[in-house]
Amino acid sequence: MGFALLKESLGLPRRACSGLQEAKATAGPPLSVERVTEFSTFLALQPLWNRLCDDAGIDHPFLRHEWIRTWWECFGAGKELFVLLVKSGQEIIAIAPLMLGRARMYGLKVRRLEFISNVHTPRFDFIVARQQDEAYGAIWTYLFSCSALWDVLSLSQLPAGSRTLEELPRLAAGGGFLSGLWLSGDSPYLPLHGTWDAYVKGLDQKHRSNLRNRLKRLSRRGEVGVETIATIEHVASALTDGLLLEAAAWKGAAGTAICCRPEVQQFYTKLAERAAERGWLRLHFLTLDHHRIAFQYSMFCRDKLYLLKPGYDPAYAPYSPSNLLCYLVLRDAFDHSLAEHDFLGTAESWKLEWTLATRPHSCLFVFPRLLRLRLLHYIKFRLIPSVRQSRFYPRLRDILVELKARAEVRRHKLKVPAPA
Repeated sequence: MGFALLKESLGLPRRACSGLQEAKATAGPPLSVERVTEFSTFLALQPLWNRLCDDAGIDHPFLRHEWIRTWWECFGAGKELFVLLVKSGQEIIAIAPLMLGRARMYGLKVRRLEFISNVHTPRFDFIVARQQDEAYGAIWTYLFSCSALWDVLSLSQLPAGSRTLEELPRLAAGGGFLSGLWLSGDSPYLPLHGTWDAYVKGLDQKHRSNLRNRLKRLSRRGEVGVETIATIEHVASALTDGLLLEAAAWKGAAGTAICCRPEVQQFYTKLAERAAERGWLRLHFLTLDHHRIAFQYSMFCRDKLYLLKPGYDPAYAPYSPSNLLCYLVLRDAFDHSLAEHDFLGTAESWKLEWTLATRPHSCLFVFPRLLRLRLLHYIKFRLIPSVRQSRFYPRLRDILVELKARAEVRRHKLKVPAPA
Protein backbone atom coordinates (compact mmCIF):
# COMPACT_ATOMS: atom_id res chain seq x y z
CA MET A 1 0.00 0.00 0.00
CA GLY A 2 1.38 3.39 -1.00
CA PHE A 3 1.85 6.24 1.46
CA ALA A 4 -0.80 8.39 -0.20
CA LEU A 5 -3.38 5.62 0.11
CA LEU A 6 -2.37 5.06 3.73
CA LYS A 7 -2.92 8.73 4.57
CA GLU A 8 -6.32 8.60 2.88
CA SER A 9 -7.19 5.45 4.85
CA LEU A 10 -6.05 6.71 8.25
CA GLY A 11 -6.44 10.43 7.86
CA LEU A 12 -3.04 10.85 9.54
CA PRO A 13 0.56 11.43 8.51
CA ARG A 14 2.71 8.34 9.00
CA ARG A 15 4.75 9.59 11.97
CA ALA A 16 1.67 10.82 13.82
CA CYS A 17 0.81 7.22 14.74
CA SER A 18 3.21 6.73 17.63
CA GLY A 19 0.34 7.25 20.10
CA LEU A 20 -2.37 5.78 17.90
CA GLN A 21 -4.69 3.35 19.67
CA GLU A 22 -7.40 2.90 17.03
CA ALA A 23 -7.43 3.54 13.29
CA LYS A 24 -9.58 2.79 10.28
CA ALA A 25 -7.81 0.14 8.22
CA THR A 26 -9.75 -0.61 5.07
CA ALA A 27 -12.42 0.72 2.80
CA GLY A 28 -15.60 -1.28 2.17
CA PRO A 29 -16.75 -3.26 5.22
CA PRO A 30 -15.62 -1.08 8.15
CA LEU A 31 -12.62 -2.75 9.78
CA SER A 32 -10.68 -1.03 12.51
CA VAL A 33 -7.59 -1.94 14.53
CA GLU A 34 -7.17 -1.38 18.25
CA ARG A 35 -3.79 -1.76 19.98
CA VAL A 36 -3.67 -3.31 23.46
CA THR A 37 -0.68 -2.28 25.56
CA GLU A 38 -1.97 -2.81 29.12
CA PHE A 39 -1.68 -6.25 30.73
CA SER A 40 -5.00 -5.79 32.55
CA THR A 41 -6.75 -5.22 29.21
CA PHE A 42 -5.08 -8.31 27.80
CA LEU A 43 -6.27 -10.39 30.79
CA ALA A 44 -9.87 -9.33 30.22
CA LEU A 45 -9.71 -10.72 26.67
CA GLN A 46 -9.37 -14.38 27.72
CA PRO A 47 -12.88 -15.69 26.89
CA LEU A 48 -13.05 -13.82 23.59
CA TRP A 49 -9.44 -14.74 22.71
CA ASN A 50 -9.97 -18.46 23.18
CA ARG A 51 -13.28 -18.39 21.34
CA LEU A 52 -11.52 -16.74 18.42
CA CYS A 53 -8.88 -19.51 18.47
CA ASP A 54 -11.70 -22.03 18.20
CA ASP A 55 -13.37 -20.11 15.38
CA ALA A 56 -10.05 -19.92 13.51
CA GLY A 57 -9.65 -23.71 13.78
CA ILE A 58 -6.35 -23.51 15.69
CA ASP A 59 -5.62 -27.04 16.87
CA HIS A 60 -2.66 -26.43 19.22
CA PRO A 61 -2.38 -24.69 22.63
CA PHE A 62 0.42 -22.25 21.80
CA LEU A 63 -1.92 -19.42 20.78
CA ARG A 64 -4.41 -19.90 23.61
CA HIS A 65 -4.71 -17.05 26.06
CA GLU A 66 -3.45 -19.16 28.98
CA TRP A 67 -0.21 -20.02 27.16
CA ILE A 68 0.51 -16.42 26.17
CA ARG A 69 -0.42 -15.06 29.60
CA THR A 70 1.97 -17.53 31.25
CA TRP A 71 4.70 -16.67 28.75
CA TRP A 72 4.32 -12.95 29.42
CA GLU A 73 4.40 -13.34 33.20
CA CYS A 74 7.65 -15.32 32.97
CA PHE A 75 9.51 -13.81 30.01
CA GLY A 76 7.89 -10.45 29.31
CA ALA A 77 10.20 -8.23 31.39
CA GLY A 78 11.57 -5.35 29.30
CA LYS A 79 8.96 -5.81 26.56
CA GLU A 80 5.85 -3.83 25.67
CA LEU A 81 2.58 -5.48 24.70
CA PHE A 82 1.61 -4.60 21.14
CA VAL A 83 -1.48 -6.76 20.64
CA LEU A 84 -3.62 -5.76 17.65
CA LEU A 85 -7.36 -6.46 17.66
CA VAL A 86 -9.02 -6.32 14.24
CA LYS A 87 -12.69 -5.40 14.47
CA SER A 88 -15.57 -5.57 12.04
CA GLY A 89 -17.88 -3.09 13.66
CA GLN A 90 -17.74 -4.12 17.33
CA GLU A 91 -16.85 -7.75 16.63
CA ILE A 92 -13.22 -8.86 16.94
CA ILE A 93 -12.37 -11.07 13.95
CA ALA A 94 -8.57 -11.33 14.22
CA ILE A 95 -5.73 -10.85 16.71
CA ALA A 96 -2.06 -10.15 16.08
CA PRO A 97 -0.27 -11.16 19.33
CA LEU A 98 2.81 -8.95 19.15
CA MET A 99 5.25 -7.26 21.53
CA LEU A 100 7.80 -4.51 21.11
CA GLY A 101 11.31 -4.67 22.52
CA ARG A 102 14.94 -3.89 21.89
CA ALA A 103 17.59 -6.29 20.67
CA ARG A 104 20.83 -6.52 18.74
CA MET A 105 20.97 -7.84 15.21
CA TYR A 106 24.45 -8.46 13.84
CA GLY A 107 25.80 -5.89 16.27
CA LEU A 108 23.25 -3.18 15.50
CA LYS A 109 20.67 -2.08 18.05
CA VAL A 110 17.14 -2.51 16.73
CA ARG A 111 13.59 -2.01 17.92
CA ARG A 112 12.05 -5.39 17.26
CA LEU A 113 8.32 -5.98 16.84
CA GLU A 114 7.71 -9.70 17.21
CA PHE A 115 5.40 -12.46 18.30
CA ILE A 116 4.88 -12.97 22.04
CA SER A 117 7.12 -16.02 21.96
CA ASN A 118 10.64 -17.37 22.30
CA VAL A 119 12.47 -20.71 21.97
CA HIS A 120 9.93 -22.30 24.33
CA THR A 121 7.10 -21.61 21.85
CA PRO A 122 7.01 -24.36 19.20
CA ARG A 123 4.51 -22.72 16.83
CA PHE A 124 2.87 -19.31 16.46
CA ASP A 125 0.85 -17.14 14.11
CA PHE A 126 -1.82 -14.49 13.83
CA ILE A 127 -5.32 -15.55 14.89
CA VAL A 128 -7.65 -14.84 11.97
CA ALA A 129 -11.19 -16.19 12.21
CA ARG A 130 -13.05 -14.34 9.45
CA GLN A 131 -12.59 -12.02 6.47
CA GLN A 132 -9.00 -13.15 6.07
CA ASP A 133 -8.03 -10.91 3.15
CA GLU A 134 -9.44 -7.84 4.84
CA ALA A 135 -8.04 -8.77 8.26
CA TYR A 136 -4.48 -9.19 6.96
CA GLY A 137 -4.82 -5.93 5.09
CA ALA A 138 -5.95 -4.19 8.27
CA ILE A 139 -3.06 -5.62 10.30
CA TRP A 140 -0.49 -4.57 7.73
CA THR A 141 -1.99 -1.09 7.32
CA TYR A 142 -1.67 -0.53 11.04
CA LEU A 143 1.90 -1.86 11.13
CA PHE A 144 2.78 0.34 8.15
CA SER A 145 1.28 3.40 9.81
CA CYS A 146 3.35 2.81 12.95
CA SER A 147 6.57 1.72 11.28
CA ALA A 148 8.33 4.68 12.89
CA LEU A 149 8.11 2.64 16.12
CA TRP A 150 9.96 -0.47 14.88
CA ASP A 151 13.05 -1.40 12.86
CA VAL A 152 12.32 -5.05 12.17
CA LEU A 153 9.16 -7.14 12.25
CA SER A 154 10.18 -10.68 13.27
CA LEU A 155 7.55 -13.44 13.14
CA SER A 156 9.01 -16.75 14.32
CA GLN A 157 7.86 -20.37 14.07
CA LEU A 158 5.25 -19.85 11.38
CA PRO A 159 4.09 -23.28 10.17
CA ALA A 160 4.06 -24.20 6.49
CA GLY A 161 0.68 -23.35 5.01
CA SER A 162 0.19 -20.30 7.21
CA ARG A 163 -1.64 -17.52 5.39
CA THR A 164 0.78 -15.10 7.08
CA LEU A 165 3.67 -16.44 4.99
CA GLU A 166 1.75 -15.50 1.86
CA GLU A 167 0.05 -12.26 2.82
CA LEU A 168 2.65 -10.32 4.82
CA PRO A 169 5.49 -10.45 2.23
CA ARG A 170 3.05 -9.41 -0.49
CA LEU A 171 1.64 -6.53 1.53
CA ALA A 172 5.09 -5.46 2.70
CA ALA A 173 6.43 -5.39 -0.85
CA GLY A 174 3.45 -3.26 -1.87
CA GLY A 175 4.44 -0.77 0.83
CA GLY A 176 8.07 -0.67 -0.31
CA PHE A 177 9.38 -2.78 2.58
CA LEU A 178 11.96 -5.56 2.38
CA SER A 179 11.17 -9.06 3.62
CA GLY A 180 12.75 -12.49 3.79
CA LEU A 181 12.12 -16.00 5.12
CA TRP A 182 14.51 -17.93 7.32
CA LEU A 183 13.83 -21.65 7.68
CA SER A 184 13.76 -22.55 11.37
CA GLY A 185 13.45 -26.32 11.17
CA ASP A 186 11.13 -29.22 10.45
CA SER A 187 9.06 -30.66 13.31
CA PRO A 188 8.30 -34.40 13.10
CA TYR A 189 4.70 -35.47 13.68
CA LEU A 190 2.82 -38.75 13.42
CA PRO A 191 -0.71 -38.89 11.96
CA LEU A 192 -2.44 -41.70 13.87
CA HIS A 193 -4.10 -43.45 10.96
CA GLY A 194 -4.98 -47.13 10.82
CA THR A 195 -4.25 -49.56 13.63
CA TRP A 196 -1.46 -49.81 16.17
CA ASP A 197 -0.38 -53.22 14.88
CA ALA A 198 -0.15 -51.93 11.31
CA TYR A 199 1.86 -48.90 12.46
CA VAL A 200 4.34 -50.99 14.44
CA LYS A 201 4.83 -53.35 11.50
CA GLY A 202 5.77 -50.34 9.39
CA LEU A 203 8.59 -49.28 11.70
CA ASP A 204 12.20 -50.08 10.86
CA GLN A 205 12.89 -53.72 11.74
CA LYS A 206 15.96 -52.87 13.83
CA HIS A 207 14.00 -50.26 15.77
CA ARG A 208 11.22 -52.78 16.50
CA SER A 209 13.73 -55.40 17.58
CA ASN A 210 15.52 -52.97 19.93
CA LEU A 211 12.23 -51.97 21.54
CA ARG A 212 11.18 -55.56 22.14
CA ASN A 213 14.56 -56.58 23.54
CA ARG A 214 14.90 -53.59 25.87
CA LEU A 215 11.36 -53.88 27.14
CA LYS A 216 11.94 -57.57 27.84
CA ARG A 217 15.22 -56.87 29.65
CA LEU A 218 13.71 -54.07 31.72
CA SER A 219 10.72 -56.28 32.62
CA ARG A 220 13.11 -58.77 34.18
CA ARG A 221 14.03 -56.08 36.73
CA GLY A 222 10.46 -55.43 37.78
CA GLU A 223 6.99 -54.34 36.72
CA VAL A 224 7.07 -51.83 33.84
CA GLY A 225 4.19 -49.40 33.58
CA VAL A 226 3.03 -45.95 32.45
CA GLU A 227 1.70 -43.32 34.83
CA THR A 228 -0.19 -40.29 33.52
CA ILE A 229 -0.80 -37.14 35.56
CA ALA A 230 -3.50 -34.88 34.14
CA THR A 231 -5.23 -33.28 37.15
CA ILE A 232 -4.19 -30.37 39.31
CA GLU A 233 -4.12 -32.36 42.57
CA HIS A 234 -0.96 -34.27 41.67
CA VAL A 235 0.83 -31.79 39.40
CA ALA A 236 3.28 -30.30 41.93
CA SER A 237 4.93 -33.54 43.07
CA ALA A 238 4.82 -35.10 39.60
CA LEU A 239 6.42 -32.06 37.99
CA THR A 240 9.17 -32.03 40.60
CA ASP A 241 10.05 -35.62 39.64
CA GLY A 242 9.65 -34.86 35.94
CA LEU A 243 12.00 -31.87 35.98
CA LEU A 244 14.62 -33.88 37.85
CA LEU A 245 14.43 -36.53 35.10
CA GLU A 246 14.54 -33.85 32.39
CA ALA A 247 17.79 -32.51 33.87
CA ALA A 248 19.32 -35.85 34.84
CA ALA A 249 21.05 -36.69 31.57
CA TRP A 250 23.01 -34.32 29.33
CA LYS A 251 20.66 -31.29 29.59
CA GLY A 252 21.57 -30.56 33.19
CA ALA A 253 25.30 -30.64 32.48
CA ALA A 254 24.85 -28.48 29.37
CA GLY A 255 22.77 -25.91 31.26
CA THR A 256 19.76 -26.33 28.94
CA ALA A 257 17.43 -28.14 31.34
CA ILE A 258 14.27 -26.43 32.51
CA CYS A 259 15.52 -26.12 36.09
CA CYS A 260 18.74 -24.35 35.01
CA ARG A 261 16.98 -20.98 34.67
CA PRO A 262 14.42 -19.71 37.20
CA GLU A 263 12.20 -17.99 34.63
CA VAL A 264 12.05 -21.15 32.50
CA GLN A 265 11.16 -23.34 35.47
CA GLN A 266 8.51 -20.81 36.49
CA PHE A 267 7.05 -20.93 32.98
CA TYR A 268 6.71 -24.71 32.80
CA THR A 269 5.41 -24.88 36.38
CA LYS A 270 2.71 -22.23 35.89
CA LEU A 271 1.84 -23.67 32.50
CA ALA A 272 1.37 -27.15 33.98
CA GLU A 273 -0.98 -25.79 36.65
CA ARG A 274 -3.11 -23.82 34.20
CA ALA A 275 -3.10 -26.61 31.61
CA ALA A 276 -4.22 -29.12 34.24
CA GLU A 277 -7.13 -26.86 35.20
CA ARG A 278 -8.27 -26.85 31.57
CA GLY A 279 -7.69 -30.52 30.85
CA TRP A 280 -4.71 -30.08 28.51
CA LEU A 281 -1.88 -31.39 30.66
CA ARG A 282 -0.38 -34.84 30.22
CA LEU A 283 2.67 -35.72 32.32
CA HIS A 284 3.67 -39.24 31.28
CA PHE A 285 6.10 -41.38 33.29
CA LEU A 286 7.67 -44.73 32.54
CA THR A 287 7.75 -46.60 35.86
CA LEU A 288 9.68 -49.60 37.11
CA ASP A 289 8.02 -51.06 40.20
CA HIS A 290 6.24 -47.67 40.50
CA HIS A 291 9.56 -45.79 40.45
CA ARG A 292 9.62 -43.04 37.77
CA ILE A 293 12.50 -43.50 35.30
CA ALA A 294 11.45 -41.53 32.19
CA PHE A 295 9.25 -38.48 31.59
CA GLN A 296 7.26 -36.66 28.91
CA TYR A 297 5.74 -33.21 29.43
CA SER A 298 2.92 -33.02 26.87
CA MET A 299 -0.20 -31.05 26.03
CA PHE A 300 -3.46 -32.50 24.75
CA CYS A 301 -5.52 -30.28 22.46
CA ARG A 302 -8.19 -31.14 19.91
CA ASP A 303 -7.41 -34.87 19.86
CA LYS A 304 -3.70 -34.21 19.32
CA LEU A 305 -0.82 -34.78 21.71
CA TYR A 306 2.05 -32.28 21.72
CA LEU A 307 5.37 -33.37 23.26
CA LEU A 308 7.12 -30.37 24.82
CA LYS A 309 9.89 -31.90 26.96
CA PRO A 310 11.21 -35.47 27.45
CA GLY A 311 13.71 -36.75 30.02
CA TYR A 312 15.03 -39.94 31.61
CA ASP A 313 17.20 -41.34 34.38
CA PRO A 314 20.64 -42.05 32.82
CA ALA A 315 21.07 -44.98 35.22
CA TYR A 316 18.59 -46.82 32.99
CA ALA A 317 20.09 -45.67 29.66
CA PRO A 318 20.91 -49.25 28.51
CA TYR A 319 17.15 -49.89 28.36
CA SER A 320 16.34 -46.75 26.29
CA PRO A 321 13.63 -45.63 28.73
CA SER A 322 12.66 -42.58 26.63
CA ASN A 323 12.01 -44.79 23.62
CA LEU A 324 10.07 -47.30 25.70
CA LEU A 325 7.91 -44.51 27.12
CA CYS A 326 7.34 -43.13 23.63
CA TYR A 327 6.31 -46.62 22.46
CA LEU A 328 3.76 -47.03 25.25
CA VAL A 329 2.37 -43.47 24.94
CA LEU A 330 1.90 -43.91 21.18
CA ARG A 331 0.16 -47.24 21.73
CA ASP A 332 -2.23 -45.56 24.15
CA ALA A 333 -2.84 -42.74 21.62
CA PHE A 334 -3.82 -45.30 18.96
CA ASP A 335 -6.04 -47.12 21.48
CA HIS A 336 -7.89 -43.87 22.26
CA SER A 337 -8.22 -42.88 18.56
CA LEU A 338 -6.25 -39.64 18.81
CA ALA A 339 -5.64 -37.82 15.55
CA GLU A 340 -1.94 -37.00 15.82
CA HIS A 341 1.18 -37.08 17.97
CA ASP A 342 3.31 -33.98 17.38
CA PHE A 343 6.95 -34.35 18.47
CA LEU A 344 7.53 -30.59 18.00
CA GLY A 345 11.05 -29.10 17.96
CA THR A 346 13.53 -30.12 15.30
CA ALA A 347 13.95 -33.33 13.33
CA GLU A 348 16.23 -35.16 15.77
CA SER A 349 17.19 -38.69 14.81
CA TRP A 350 15.26 -40.36 17.65
CA LYS A 351 12.03 -38.71 16.50
CA LEU A 352 12.56 -39.84 12.92
CA GLU A 353 12.65 -43.44 14.14
CA TRP A 354 8.92 -43.02 14.84
CA THR A 355 7.83 -41.00 11.82
CA LEU A 356 9.16 -39.47 8.61
CA ALA A 357 6.41 -36.85 8.39
CA THR A 358 7.65 -33.35 9.19
CA ARG A 359 6.07 -29.91 9.38
CA PRO A 360 8.36 -27.07 8.21
CA HIS A 361 8.49 -23.80 10.12
CA SER A 362 9.85 -20.42 9.05
CA CYS A 363 10.70 -17.02 10.49
CA LEU A 364 9.47 -14.02 8.52
CA PHE A 365 11.41 -10.76 8.70
CA VAL A 366 10.20 -7.38 7.41
CA PHE A 367 12.40 -4.25 7.26
CA PRO A 368 11.58 -0.64 6.35
CA ARG A 369 13.80 0.67 3.52
CA LEU A 370 16.10 2.76 5.69
CA LEU A 371 19.80 2.48 4.90
CA ARG A 372 20.96 0.65 8.03
CA LEU A 373 17.93 -1.67 7.89
CA ARG A 374 18.62 -2.44 4.24
CA LEU A 375 22.12 -3.37 5.41
CA LEU A 376 20.67 -5.80 7.97
CA HIS A 377 18.48 -7.35 5.30
CA TYR A 378 21.51 -7.76 3.06
CA ILE A 379 23.54 -9.39 5.84
CA LYS A 380 20.80 -11.82 6.81
CA PHE A 381 19.54 -12.85 3.40
CA ARG A 382 22.58 -12.40 1.15
CA LEU A 383 25.83 -12.37 3.13
CA ILE A 384 25.06 -15.04 5.76
CA PRO A 385 23.73 -17.61 3.23
CA SER A 386 26.86 -17.03 1.16
CA VAL A 387 29.15 -17.50 4.18
CA ARG A 388 27.31 -20.70 5.09
CA GLN A 389 28.31 -22.19 1.78
CA SER A 390 31.98 -21.51 2.48
CA ARG A 391 34.22 -24.36 3.62
CA PHE A 392 35.34 -22.14 6.52
CA TYR A 393 31.82 -21.81 7.91
CA PRO A 394 31.82 -24.79 10.35
CA ARG A 395 34.97 -23.53 12.07
CA LEU A 396 33.70 -19.94 12.16
CA ARG A 397 30.38 -21.12 13.61
CA ASP A 398 32.14 -23.09 16.35
CA ILE A 399 34.25 -20.07 17.29
CA LEU A 400 31.18 -17.82 17.51
CA VAL A 401 29.28 -20.37 19.59
CA GLU A 402 32.22 -20.68 21.98
CA LEU A 403 32.56 -16.89 22.32
CA LYS A 404 28.82 -16.56 22.98
CA ALA A 405 28.96 -19.30 25.64
CA ARG A 406 31.89 -17.59 27.37
CA ALA A 407 30.08 -14.26 27.35
CA GLU A 408 27.00 -15.91 28.86
CA VAL A 409 29.06 -17.48 31.63
CA ARG A 410 30.71 -14.13 32.42
CA ARG A 411 27.32 -12.40 32.43
CA HIS A 412 25.87 -14.85 34.94
CA LYS A 413 28.95 -14.60 37.17
CA LEU A 414 28.68 -10.83 37.20
CA LYS A 415 24.87 -11.05 37.56
CA VAL A 416 24.29 -8.29 35.07
CA PRO A 417 21.37 -8.17 32.60
CA ALA A 418 21.87 -9.16 28.98
CA PRO A 419 22.44 -6.28 26.53
CA ALA A 420 19.24 -4.57 25.42
